[in-house]
Formats: sequence, structure tokens, C-alpha cells
Amino acid sequence: MSLHRTAATPGMEREHGLALLRQMLLIRRFEEKSAELYSAGKIRGFLHLYIGEEAIAVGVMQALAPEDAVIATYREHGQALARGLSAGKIMAEMYGKANGCSRGRGGSMHLFDAKLRFFGGYAIVAGGLPIAVGLALADKMRERRAVTACFFGDGAVAEGEFHESLNLAALWRLPLLFLCENNLYGMGTPLAQSESQTDIHLKAQNYNMAAEAVDGMDVLAVEAATQRALAQVRRGDGPYFLELRTYRYRAHSMSDPELYRSKEEVAEWRRRDPIALFDAYLRKESLLNDAELKTLEADVANDVDWAVAEAEKGDWEAVADLERDVYASPAA
Repeated sequence: MSLHRTAATPGMEREHGLALLRQMLLIRRFEEKSAELYSAGKIRGFLHLYIGEEAIAVGVMQALAPEDAVIATYREHGQALARGLSAGKIMAEMYGKANGCSRGRGGSMHLFDAKLRFFGGYAIVAGGLPIAVGLALADKMRERRAVTACFFGDGAVAEGEFHESLNLAALWRLPLLFLCENNLYGMGTPLAQSESQTDIHLKAQNYNMAAEAVDGMDVLAVEAATQRALAQVRRGDGPYFLELRTYRYRAHSMSDPELYRSKEEVAEWRRRDPIALFDAYLRKESLLNDAELKTLEADVANDVDWAVAEAEKGDWEAVADLERDVYASPAA
């Protein structure tokens, strides 16, 4: 499959490059700390880490506008952080505390912030796709300029909602950007064992939708592809589909024994670590040095420490409020 990659960008501003690197570092360190806290019993339930896929969330969010909507999956910490959700509120949510972004009721898989139009992660595979269609339809009917960006994994491609959502989005020419994070495994099933056509973007083309495959380990390639796609969607040309080829370095979830792939395969993909690749690019372009990287790492470490402190000091929801928003009160 031919992937769109971005060569050195002439004249890229140092500030922008360092901002991209900082966001990827924040996601990586936040996720590493989350794994540590899960092992310590501070975070419970399910935990799906985004380590290795940081370039996608960071690259996409650069191109989105505040009025755009975002729908994500259960592996959504990276998207939430890149969208601007508070690291403290996200960590508190994973602790189950009332100061979390979903008041402690959603946990790791259900982050939400209406003000940022971040409309949640969805635990059901492909469950966010029909919701994204509805959001985009609402924006079109209201004649808003907003675009809905919908993240999902390659495992969602096997679900009926995938085909139904693409069909309706194309049929109604909705302002919708489909973002397939293809990390080559649907839980423990390799893509080639679940899909007869592994070039996923070709499936979107069957619905008369513009689509392309992009190197999801290259943050600049992701940013450029998202800008191209959004320009077309905002012109009213209908939805756009990006297949972002990536790889998760950790298991599907913290409870996954990871017996379905070899250590050699993971090591091979680690040679294309998105953070290391971008670090090397910035140094080549004389946009980063050791001192600046050390400062970024210290800054990110402080953010992660602050997030943990916010979670630790947060209160549990009062017992009297546990039925709030769960059961309707009987009519008087």
C-alpha cells in the first residue's frame, strides 16, 4: 500500500515543531504513568494505552477547529489530551473521582467534555460511527461550518455500523472526517485474518468517498493529510476517509497477555517510534537541541505529576448522588 509521508517541511516554525513534540511526549508519559497506576490498583476497570500512536492524535488535532466535534474509541486518552482536556480531569476520571471529566462515572473508556466538543470514547467497537453521522447531519441541517472527526480502529471495519455509516455519510454528503487508526490488530486478531481487503481506505472509495492511506507514525504527514481532507469537507464536497497506518507498542489492554504477536515484530515497529522519528527530524532541521528536550521532558513530567495529585485529592461521589442521571424520578 502506498502511504503518504511528509518530507522535511521548509521553514517550519520552531514553536510549532516543539509544540507537536511536547504534545506527543505528554501523551506518552501520561500513558506510562497510567500503566504504573493501574498496576498499583489506583486505576481499575479497563485500560487501553495509546503508546505508539501519538502522532495520529496530535497531527489530527492541529487541523481541527474549536467548533468541530470529536468522537473517539475506548483508546482515547491521546485524543482527549491533544484536544485540550485537562490531564488532571482525565486522570481523576480514571481514578473514578467526582472531579473527573465525566464525574468519575465513565472511567478510562468514556472521557467527555461538551465545551471542547469532545463527545466521548465509546467502548463498543464501531459504536461511535453512527453517532458521528448524527452529529454531522445535525451540523449540516443547522448550516454550521463544523466538521465531525470520528476516530475508530481497524477492528471496527468488520462491523455493520461501519458500512452503514459510510454509506449514509456519502449519500447525504455530510461534513464528516473518518479516521481509521489501523494498528494491524483487532484485539488479538491480525488484520489479514479478519479482512480480505487489508487496504482499508479502498473500502471507503467503494462508497464514492475520497480516501487515502497515511503514515500514522509521521506527525507531519498526519497533520498535512488532515488539512487536505478538512479543506475538501469544508467546501461541501462530502466526507473524507483517512486510513492512518500505525502500531500500538503495548498490549490491547492491561489484561491482555499479548500472545498473538512476536517480540521481534514489536521491536521492528519500535524502530519507527513516532516521537523518536520527529525528534530526529527536528534536530536535522536545527529546531531542537538537548537542552530544549530536557526542558520539554521536565515540563511534561510536572504536568503528569500535577494530574496524579489532582486525582489523589479528588473526592468520591456522594452516595446520595449515585442515582442522579441514572433513574428518572416518578412523576409527582
